[in-house]
Amino acid sequence: MNDPEKSYRKRFIAAIVGTGAIALCCFTPILVLGVGLVGLSAITPYLDYVLFPALGIFILVTVRAYQKWKKVQREKTLTQSKEIKSS
Repeated sequence: MNDPEKSYRKRFIAAIVGTGAIALCCFTPILVLGVGLVGLSAITPYLDYVLFPALGIFILVTVRAYQKWKKVQREKTLTQSKEIKSS
């Protein structure tokens, strides 16, 4: 059976990685250098219009993924403790 705790944990880790990647592109010149290398340096002034809202969305997704993961952990712990008490 698929364990929901592992599924939510994987989603949380993916959200952290995405948030980190977007933050890295927002606060360092990595993306500007990459865009310049491929010849699209004309769009660099507009990157903030995309990156900052994307960062906000990824932060919200990360928070929500963490909340769901912790909720499943709590429910699993409560279920296990009830099983132990009933035994």
